[in-house]
Amino acid sequence: MMEQKLQVFLLVAISQTWVAVYSNNQDFLGLKSLDWKNKPPNWVGADPCEANWDGIDCSDNRVTSITLSSMGLEGQLSGDIEQLSELQTLDLSYNKKLTGPLPQSIGNLQKLNNLILVGCAFSGQIPGTIGSLKELVFISLNSNRFTGLIPPSIGNLSKLYWLDLADNQIEGTIPVSRGNTPGLDMLLHCKHFHFGKNKLEGSIPETLFSSNMTLIHVLFDSNQLTGSIPLSLGLVKSLEVVRLDGNELSDDVPTNLNDLTNVTELILSDNKLSGPLPNLTGMNGLHFLDLSNNSFDTSDFPSWISTLQSLTTLIMEDTNLQGPIPVDLFSLPNLETVVLRKNKLNGTLDIGTSYSSHLNLVDLKNNQITKFANSDEVQGIDIILLDNLICLETTETKANYCSNSVSHSSNSSYVTPEKNNCIRTPCSSDKISSPNCLCAYPYTGTLNFRAPSFSDLENETYYQILENSLTSFFEKFKVKVDSIALSNPNEVSSEYLNIKLEIFPSGHDSFDRKEISDMGFALSNQTYKTPKTFGPFFFIADQYESYADSIEVPSDSNKSSKTSISIIIGGVVGGLAVVVLLLLAGLYAFHQKKRAEKATELSRPFGSWDTNSSSGAVPQLKGARWFSFEELKKYTNNFSAANDVGSGGYGKVYRGTLPTGELVAIKRSLKESMQGGVEFKTEIELLSRVHHKNLVTLVGFCFEQGEQILVYEYIPNGSLKDSLTGKSGIRLDWMKRLRVALGTARGLSYLHELANPTIIHRDIKSTNVLLDDRLNAKVADFGLSKLMMKDGDKDHVTTQVKGTMGYLDPEYYMTQQLTEKSDVYSFGVLMLELITAKKPIERGKYVVREIRLAMDKTKDLYNLHSFIDSTMGLGTRLIGFDKYVDLALECVGDSGVDRPTMSDVVKEIEAIMKLAGLNPNADSEPTSASYEYSSKMSSSNPYGEDAFDHSGTFPPSKIEPL
Repeated sequence: MMEQKLQVFLLVAISQTWVAVYSNNQDFLGLKSLDWKNKPPNWVGADPCEANWDGIDCSDNRVTSITLSSMGLEGQLSGDIEQLSELQTLDLSYNKKLTGPLPQSIGNLQKLNNLILVGCAFSGQIPGTIGSLKELVFISLNSNRFTGLIPPSIGNLSKLYWLDLADNQIEGTIPVSRGNTPGLDMLLHCKHFHFGKNKLEGSIPETLFSSNMTLIHVLFDSNQLTGSIPLSLGLVKSLEVVRLDGNELSDDVPTNLNDLTNVTELILSDNKLSGPLPNLTGMNGLHFLDLSNNSFDTSDFPSWISTLQSLTTLIMEDTNLQGPIPVDLFSLPNLETVVLRKNKLNGTLDIGTSYSSHLNLVDLKNNQITKFANSDEVQGIDIILLDNLICLETTETKANYCSNSVSHSSNSSYVTPEKNNCIRTPCSSDKISSPNCLCAYPYTGTLNFRAPSFSDLENETYYQILENSLTSFFEKFKVKVDSIALSNPNEVSSEYLNIKLEIFPSGHDSFDRKEISDMGFALSNQTYKTPKTFGPFFFIADQYESYADSIEVPSDSNKSSKTSISIIIGGVVGGLAVVVLLLLAGLYAFHQKKRAEKATELSRPFGSWDTNSSSGAVPQLKGARWFSFEELKKYTNNFSAANDVGSGGYGKVYRGTLPTGELVAIKRSLKESMQGGVEFKTEIELLSRVHHKNLVTLVGFCFEQGEQILVYEYIPNGSLKDSLTGKSGIRLDWMKRLRVALGTARGLSYLHELANPTIIHRDIKSTNVLLDDRLNAKVADFGLSKLMMKDGDKDHVTTQVKGTMGYLDPEYYMTQQLTEKSDVYSFGVLMLELITAKKPIERGKYVVREIRLAMDKTKDLYNLHSFIDSTMGLGTRLIGFDKYVDLALECVGDSGVDRPTMSDVVKEIEAIMKLAGLNPNADSEPTSASYEYSSKMSSSNPYGEDAFDHSGTFPPSKIEPL
């Protein structure tokens, strides 16, 4: 019985040991994949938890946290980070040389609740897979170089509290939910919407806000938003800060903003708002109000402003104010700043005798003030009346308030003073003297306040409150801090307040890596809460290089106890060691055998190619990479449904992420695909030998375990058909359609005239033209393509007719003689599809014939108004439209010899673009420039539907007479 219990004990111990070893090895591999420069020097060994790697926290021998802010890391974020399956916090903030895109596989970190990457240099589209991280509470991706669109999938994050995407280059519209597509309106528990300093466009959707939301900060400043301020904004009663300035918003300000009684900062400046000035009497907690540079109706100075007892700052420059300024405005108890430039204010300026003791600036430049009632009594206030009628009088022109020398600085010279009457002395090396007059290497950076409730930068009381708050916070923090220093407060053009922060170490002259990481995390994840006067903030740290030696040496007093414990542990572990070693030896041998088999397979990747099957001879490749099936399973999360981006007659396409972070489209054929072998071989051979910016790039392939898989570059904006039908949410105007036509033509011209040997695509259609992130056209799907092995005068090939109904060259169908002009015909049909957004054959009508019958060259737009796609922009001139239609009809000429070559087509489209004022050789604009995006994009499918639907041989009855 005892023997059986011992066996059970040993088995349990071995299994637990093996699980721990495996899990820890998985985390080790995930961390090692982060191939960064300047990683902490103690990242050595194979057990990051046992060795206490800097920046790594563990629980139950699994990595749960990576906090490596301000480490000077360089490199990219590997897709293999998904192996850290227990990770809850990822903070890489303030590493300004971390670049590249976020890998799609980040969506596999299902326990992640903090994703904090502030102040790095990450770029590209924020992956939509982020929406699968249901535990996320914090998303801080501000101050990077992200482009593309806001992923609608973020709306699935029901626990999200903080969403900060500010200070990037994010484009497109604000996604809201439609049908089964999520949107930001679903984030009912989110407190912070920080989207300032991006390139967002379109209107702010009315459905974005609701009374069920708990938002306190809504920051959409410095974007390209148009339309009205949504009425629904007034339903979010929890709001405290609203910034919509620096956009192109128009129409009236909703009257129900008056219901937002908790708002302390309201900034609507630099828009195109019109109608009457809003009445904000109900905003009795308002501190900061800026309505400047809008187009409001001319009105007298509003009396309700004088009732806002909390107001510190009033800025209403160029708002069509007229009449006198009421004297009671200046008696508001907290008033600091009044800026009313470029209005039509007149009469007498009377500050009164009971004006606010905090008042420091009254700027009325460029008005019609005729008199200053109490100029001799007002002390300590900058009054600016330059360019008013009063300053035209000879007796007043020399007064201070009429002088150009009177100006109010947006900077302050404040520096935290010395403590305890100490005297600062010069420090050696690069050390800095602290407020306690100790020389050390401080942790430094800039505090950026997005909406402070004050404007008097000379008031030192504010900075002392902030210093006391920071000092108190770090006293309770684990890091030993000697003192806090603030300096150089300044207000940038966007009304952000920047203050330099220095944190000095206590007990030594520099911080170690753990202390730097802890302080960075405290500031990046908002653990530190600023005084409410300063409002929402973010911190950008400087790189810290003078790390202290953080290695700990155990003291002698602990040695004996540790030795006795070691003897006990050693007795248990030693008994297991032999069994574990035997098990590991067996696994090692098995692993080595697999490696040998893999190496052999790699050395002859076509060893399994069946030359006797319909697949034909072994493919002749140039540069395409071979992938194992196991690799592709890993890159697609085992071909999961979440990674499925489309399907068709050939098979399915999955989005995958390579270890480098590169996105790929992985096209997996169906087992029962009858023509898959031939088409698979054709596409490998052709794509491996062609390289052009308007052709989809083949990354690699796989044909093991009975699989036939092609790996392409990932094209994010779907097919041309998706855009023309509205499925992708992308709106293509006339100029964009010309660029798409030119890109497609250039790709085909390369195949016909520069590829060696010549290649005929045979299946040009809107589903086989994909659009990248800049809407450049890329020709895809070479499964039906044909090599033209020219021999003397032979300039065609006799072959079985294949193609797609509606695009198929009738001459090719009738003669079975395939030439480059067959592609030209298909391209002509595509040109007509581009301007009509109609299928080539729709309800029994063929677009080529219908346009020929309807067109009248004597009339405007050739009398084709009813055919033109309404989303193309009929409100603007379609310059070159007639020449475009003429070219399209030449391409679909009945006889191939009468059709132009693709190089001729390229030249004609270039000429049309020049006529329309476009540079045909310039890069396409970023996708935000001229298209709209809706939440439908999440269902867009670059490789789906009939992308693989090759119709094969058509019976005559299927071809409509021409």
